[in-house]
Amino acid sequence: MINALTALLNHWFAAPIVAVMTMLGIHPAHPTHPITNPITMQLVVMTLLVLFFLAARLSLNVEKPNAIQQTAEFIHEFVSNQADQVIGHGYERFMPFVTTILLFVLICNCFGLLPGFETPTADPVAPLGIAILTFVYYNFHGMRVQGPVKYVKHFAGPIWWIAWLMFPIEIISHLARIMSLTIRLFANMLASDLITLVAFSLIPIVVPVLGLGLHFAVSLIQAYIFMLLAMIYLAMAVSHEEEASI
Repeated sequence: MINALTALLNHWFAAPIVAVMTMLGIHPAHPTHPITNPITMQLVVMTLLVLFFLAARLSLNVEKPNAIQQTAEFIHEFVSNQADQVIGHGYERFMPFVTTILLFVLICNCFGLLPGFETPTADPVAPLGIAILTFVYYNFHGMRVQGPVKYVKHFAGPIWWIAWLMFPIEIISHLARIMSLTIRLFANMLASDLITLVAFSLIPIVVPVLGLGLHFAVSLIQAYIFMLLAMIYLAMAVSHEEEASI
C-alpha cells in the first residue's frame, strides 16, 4: 500500500520536487523517485492528524462528548499538565506545537507495529526534520519574548570577562541539540525495529508479541521524551531571568 502511494506521489510530484531541489543546489540520488516511503508515511500521519483535529473540532458537544472529543480532551489535559509544570506561565501559546510533536512522533513510531510497514522515525531524515523545526521554533520564541539583542546576550553568560569563551561554547551546545534530538529518536527506533524483526524471525508466538510490546513501549517513551525536551528548550528560551541558563 505504502509502495503504491509512494509511486503515485512520485508520478505526480517528482518533476517539480527535483526542479526545486536543483535550484537549491541539491541533487537527489534518485531523480525519478525523490519521495521515499518514510516521507510518504509522514504525509499520511500529517493527514491523519489534520482529520483528527478537524473531527474533534466539528464534533464538540458539552453535554454528550463522543469518543473523539474525549480522546482529544485527554491528550490536551495530559500535555497541558506537563507544559504547565515545565514551561509555566504562558504555556498555552505553545500547546499546539508540543501537542503536535507528541502525536506526530508517536504515530510515526507506532507504524512499525503494522505488518509490512516501516517506522518513519527509524530513517534519520524524519527525526532530523523534527529536530530542526524544534530548534527554529524555540529560538524564534526566545527572540520574540526577550528581544533579539537580549536573547543573544544570554549566550555570552553573566560574567563579561569570559564572554569570549562562553559565547562559542553556548552556540555549539545549542546546535548540538539538533544532533542529540535526531540521534536519540533515530537510534532508539532503529534498534526497536531490529529487535522486532528478530522477534518475528523466531518460531514461538510469545516472542513476537513481546517484541511488539517492547516496540510500543519505546514508541511511547521516545515521543514523550521528544515533547518534554521541546518544552524544556522553550522554557529556557522564553525565561526572563538573567541568570537562567539557555
